[in-house]
Amino acid sequence: MSRHVDSELVQAAAEVARTRCRGDNHTMAAAARARDGRIVTAVNAYHFTGGPCAELVIIGAAAAQGAYELDTIVAVGDRERGVVPPCGRCRQVLLDYFPALQVIVGDGDHLRTVPVTDLLPETYVWADHQLPPSTPA
Repeated sequence: MSRHVDSELVQAAAEVARTRCRGDNHTMAAAARARDGRIVTAVNAYHFTGGPCAELVIIGAAAAQGAYELDTIVAVGDRERGVVPPCGRCRQVLLDYFPALQVIVGDGDHLRTVPVTDLLPETYVWADHQLPPSTPA
């Protein structure tokens, strides 16, 4: 089920992509709406070893600002590439941190907001599969 698209969030990510993404080290921007309504933004840190995507950087940036609950997220590419869906790693991490998160996907005039669980069929929530701590014998 698709929800309303938070156009302010898309605009915030697009503005950061346009003004802060420079060169090949920072090519993606993300914006997330915290539960309290604040918008948090971040950019990726490209590195050949698999540097963090903008969606992952935003988790730390939000926590640094005291925003531990995110409701909606979107990523936008630099050079006017528009909304870019999260990669597989980001989908899994976002699900583990924020199981009720909404993600804006699509392109151009066809943006939609979907639950992160819709982006991962047959979801695997890491926390649900951890063994309890063992007790020493």
